[in-house]
Amino acid sequence: MRTHESQEMYLETILLLRSRKANVRSVDIVEELGYAKSSVSRAVNLLEDGGLIRIDGNGDIALTAAGQKKAEDIYEKHRVITDAFIRMGADAKLAEENACRVEHVVSDEMFDIIKRYFAARSDTEPQEK
Repeated sequence: MRTHESQEMYLETILLLRSRKANVRSVDIVEELGYAKSSVSRAVNLLEDGGLIRIDGNGDIALTAAGQKKAEDIYEKHRVITDAFIRMGADAKLAEENACRVEHVVSDEMFDIIKRYFAARSDTEPQEK
């Protein structure tokens, strides 16, 4: 895979698909992300080679423990950053779109700062726009 962001996007997608369906296959990722089958096939093979997913004989994709941890971490970033943007006054769609970009570039250190900042203000309701 070319970028760290790409790897994270695939892992997050697999995590979310697995929460909705018992079996996840490459075609499900193609449909979810709108990517070419060849791109998904290559990415899935790289994730498997990297020990982040397992693919059984039926093509079912499962996250390994390492893949599950990475996927959960990036999805946590997504949720927290989306909520932070909403609390700052962004509408949900704008917050979601931008969180999806930011989650891949924000450092773990900065993410911890964001979490602490908003946890300290947990009594503050998200603003409606």
